[in-house]
Amino acid sequence: MDRLRRQADGAAPPAEAPLVIAGRDGSRRVVMAVDGRAQALGLRAGMALAKAQALVPGLAVVPADPRADARGLERLALWLMQRIAPVVAVDAPDGIVIDSTGADHLHGGEAPMLDALVGRLALAGVTARAAIADSWGAAHALARYRADPVLVAAPGTAGAMLAPLPVQALRLPPALCDGLHDLGLACIGDLVGQPRAPLTRRFGPEPCRRLDQALGRAVEPIIPLRASDPIEARCSFAEPIAAAETIARHIARLVDALCALLAERGLGARRLDLLCHRIDGTVQPVRVGLARPVRDPRRLARLLCDRIETIDPGPGIEIMSLAAILAQPLAERQSASALVEQAEPDLSGLIDRLSNRVGAGAVYRFAPVASDVPERSVRRIPPLAGDCGAGWPGHWPRPARLLTHPDPIETMALLPDHPPHWFRWRGARHLVRRADGPERIFGEWWKRDAELAAVRDYFRVEDDSGARFWIFRAGDGEDAATGSHRWFLHGVFG
Repeated sequence: MDRLRRQADGAAPPAEAPLVIAGRDGSRRVVMAVDGRAQALGLRAGMALAKAQALVPGLAVVPADPRADARGLERLALWLMQRIAPVVAVDAPDGIVIDSTGADHLHGGEAPMLDALVGRLALAGVTARAAIADSWGAAHALARYRADPVLVAAPGTAGAMLAPLPVQALRLPPALCDGLHDLGLACIGDLVGQPRAPLTRRFGPEPCRRLDQALGRAVEPIIPLRASDPIEARCSFAEPIAAAETIARHIARLVDALCALLAERGLGARRLDLLCHRIDGTVQPVRVGLARPVRDPRRLARLLCDRIETIDPGPGIEIMSLAAILAQPLAERQSASALVEQAEPDLSGLIDRLSNRVGAGAVYRFAPVASDVPERSVRRIPPLAGDCGAGWPGHWPRPARLLTHPDPIETMALLPDHPPHWFRWRGARHLVRRADGPERIFGEWWKRDAELAAVRDYFRVEDDSGARFWIFRAGDGEDAATGSHRWFLHGVFG
């Protein structure tokens, strides 16, 4: 449904009409899926299409296209692989599985990561529910039957949380679920206490296998999705490796091989994924991002080796693979001549090391925005982004440190145009010795009606210790409609 709604304007179904997807079940045409409007009118998946059209005149019907759905799900998985974690796979027909081990802390933790993920998908027009659990099977079941819209299961609690869910949550075929229902086994908790031998003899190994996978008793490896024609280097070991020095040596070899492939295609790496496959079936991922395309083996190897401490070799690593999941054209450049011009300093190496150590979101630079309101006059951009074409205003000085939110202060001042005689900020009292102002800033009336009459009067003040501050009064000092006439500290000079 989301894929259809997000199509180009001319191809998308009408937004105001209830929508269903129709397919064939043998010789019958049945409803495969319904949107929210159709569901509110009593339509449901599995009912005959003729009955649905009789119940809802003007119903929008789109034929099912499983191939287009699969392609859309794969594109979404590739998009998530670039933004969430390197180990991502399609969980057909309507899901995606992500191994977030070692990546959730980059997003602020498991719960913030899920909230951000569902929120970003909602902004893109995709409705989603998400869950984190100890195993793929448990996360699959909780996301579909308990998440609203997100759920984080604490380690070791999967069994208790899965017990009340229906047996369909174990990814069993419908016919097998019907047979279990006939025996009175309606939920997963009913299966846990059953003898394995009679259950396997009657239904085969599938129920017990899926139950063990959901409870974490059986390994279910995730085969990560890769973009078409990946640029990848891979090595396998006759004996598992675990020492940091050995891992670093093989990283250097993989980087050399990968850079040779990049050079053949004239590309440079912007994002690398190192996957260390352990002999117990788990994968230890390491992701490295770069500020600009690079194929310098020494530089890439150093960035990856700095992250070796995050790799848990466990019982040993048997396979290591290195892939450039994001690569861009990298043309050869003539090096600058000291006789003609002075080479510009290259800060990309420092930026890469900082970004991979503290997170890409923590390394940025500021760019001006055309706005008189101080907190709107600046934005964050990537550290190596090009010139945005705007310049910083020079007619009024601005503080080196601007607070994200102005802090309220206590003052004593003569209204309407005089600066304070003193002010108290964060428990400290400052006696004002010098002041300059006011600089009057008006609200941006085209953004909100509340800013039609809003006024701020800013002063630069210096206290008796020589510290300089940027403070303002909300309002013009006379008319209550222009502001509360309270005082705030907005920045610190020097």
